[in-house]
Amino acid sequence: MRSASVVLCLSVATFVSAQELEPPVAGAYKLDLGHTRLLFRVSHLGFSNYTALFTDVAGDLAFDPDAPEAMKVSAVVKAGSLETHYPDPSLDFNGVITGAEFLDAAQFPEITFVSTGVVLTGEKTADVTGDLTLHGVTKPIVLKVSYNGGWADMPLDVGARIGFSAVGEFNRSDFGVGFGVPAPGSTMGVSDRVEVILEAEFTKARPE
Repeated sequence: MRSASVVLCLSVATFVSAQELEPPVAGAYKLDLGHTRLLFRVSHLGFSNYTALFTDVAGDLAFDPDAPEAMKVSAVVKAGSLETHYPDPSLDFNGVITGAEFLDAAQFPEITFVSTGVVLTGEKTADVTGDLTLHGVTKPIVLKVSYNGGWADMPLDVGARIGFSAVGEFNRSDFGVGFGVPAPGSTMGVSDRVEVILEAEFTKARPE
């Protein structure tokens, strides 16, 4: 399976280099989970930025290259899909972080983001403001987004494809997740500040 994926990527690269593809067009796009990674980082004792990811993410994007400030995006993350890759099998670390003291995925199974505004900051960058709902609390956050390009159609692909990178941050205590936050002036614990890192591709299938 892995070798097939490599061959496909090489075929796509060869095709793209051989001809000019049309730029992406406006429309309704869906998140391509196979080419998306949603990670978060928190400071652990001040010694490292501990990083984990969510594996179940869905998203919708109303894309319009001629009116970028009118674009809208929404996403749903399954809180229980957290992957920490903790090496000690005697500790269910995924279960700890998705448990009652932190995400409480049993009571709050979904984390959502719904954009409320887009402000261009450069030719291919924007600040996207939206409502983040986490742990049953909804508050606004800002994602700094970079548009990485795309194409309108490609015979070796599903159709249209576009890609973005985004970063953002928030304080988890604002969402009622305050367990283990260090005392003021200390790093003994897990930081209140959470950094979000997103690499995402969206696709729009060609008409039948």
